[in-house]
This record gives sequence, C-alpha cells and structure tokens, in this order.
Amino acid sequence: MFDQATMKLKVDPLILMALDEDITSEDVTTNSVMPERTMGEVDLICKQDGILCGVQVFARTFTLLDDTTEIEFFAKDGDRITKGQKIAKVRGDIRVLLSGERTALNYLQRMCGVATYTRNVADLLEGTSIKLLDTRKTTPNNRIFEKYSVRVGGGNNHRYNLSDGVLLKDNHIGAAGGVKQAITMAKAYAPFVRKIEVEVENLNMVKEAVEAGADIIMLDNMNHAQLKEAIDYIDGRAEIEVSGNVTKENIKMLSDLHVDYISSGALTHSSPILDLSLKNLHAI
Repeated sequence: MFDQATMKLKVDPLILMALDEDITSEDVTTNSVMPERTMGEVDLICKQDGILCGVQVFARTFTLLDDTTEIEFFAKDGDRITKGQKIAKVRGDIRVLLSGERTALNYLQRMCGVATYTRNVADLLEGTSIKLLDTRKTTPNNRIFEKYSVRVGGGNNHRYNLSDGVLLKDNHIGAAGGVKQAITMAKAYAPFVRKIEVEVENLNMVKEAVEAGADIIMLDNMNHAQLKEAIDYIDGRAEIEVSGNVTKENIKMLSDLHVDYISSGALTHSSPILDLSLKNLHAI
C-alpha cells in the first residue's frame, strides 16, 4: 500500500494527469443525461480469475473528483479474486461515478493484470531460493503502479530508475572500452554503498567481470549450457542474475540453476489486463 506522502507527492499528480487526459473540458455525455447532482451507487465486478491489485488507486481516482465519494471494498490487494465476484461498491454523485469510471478501471485492470501475471510466473519458481525481479521496461509514467503490482504478485523490484543503482549494460561497456574498464570506472565514481552489476553475454566477459570485482553478474541471453558454465566459473564470487526474454513459458527451464535472481521484463511489458467492470449503476 502507498503511504500518505507517496500518494500526495507521486500518485495523485499522475492520476490527475490521467483524468485530465480523459476530461479536457467536460464530460459531455454525463452532463447531458445527469445535469444535477444525484446520489447513486455502482458495483465493481470481477470478470476473470486473478490477483487483486490497485484498490487504493481505484478509490483515489473517484475521491480526487469528489472527496465525499465512498468506496467499500470486499477484498484487498493480494487476494485471489474469481469471475463474478463483487469486489467493491462505490457510492457518490452519479456524475462522478460516470466520469471517473474509465480512468479508475484502466488503473485497476492494468495493476491486477501485472500482479496476476507475476503471481503465475512466481509460482513456477516455488521451492527454489531464486528471487523473481522486474525491470525498467515499464509504461512511461506508470512505473510506480507497475512495480508496486509486481510486489503484490509475489515478485521483487530491481532498481527503480537510473538513479537507483549501477547496472553496466552492453552500451555502457562499449562506451567505457570493455568490461574491466567499465567496472573500474563505476567503482571510482559511484558511492561505496552501491553494488556494481554488469551485464555479460559470454564466458570471456564473465571472466573479466569476476576479475574486476563485480558485485552482481547478469548473464544475458545465454543458452542453458552457457549459463551452467558461467555459473560454475563464478563459483560464489559474485551474485548471479539471469535475464533475457524470460516469460512464464520458459522460466521453469531456468529453475534448476543455482542463481540468485531471474529478471523478466515481461512482468510489466507483456502482462494482459484483468477484466473488471462497473455494473448496476442506480440512484439511491
């Protein structure tokens, strides 16, 4: 759950931008059929099995339009929800319920979708000590929501942004002139409390990374035999992350590896939404 400060500083401005995108001047349709304030209520219904995530953001969308809106939830973030289940009841000015409906559902469906996909992938690593990580492959201006959803789904967050840690990828290595040079330069520049992670693509790069003292070595887009060879060579001298086109369809094949982390951009860039709907709107 987002704390109050995070909501006000980080979340509210994004929701307001989304509402402004949807209502540039007025909600013409709603104002034409509902010219005056009329109290009503509507049900939030689940139309697919999945993991609930984003109730706080869903509610905030309506209360930013009208702080007298009331939302009663019958489930919480992280709960498994099923098709046909009533998740919440929203009460307030019918004009607010209609105008906020799409934006609130867009957030909730997306966040539930990420949490559900993450849960499905995390379940495939059950029984191992491997931590499932997300990446920075997120929807622009929605990272805070998507990374939160990964945690709700049972995954873990990699660095939040470029200010959050050192990760030397192929183009950084190219710019520096090699793996060893990149690690040496990063150690000289970055604060000592920051770990140095480096992305490698073959055994020669692995050897350079170990020799230069990388804290974490990311084995990127290697086949299973290459991964095992690299892991044997590292032999505990650095933490190990496996990455590269990891999805729920292939992650099980990596679960026998003795690595610390597996990262998957698919958690955020390829998860489908979870189908939810606001139904049964009526005046009260």
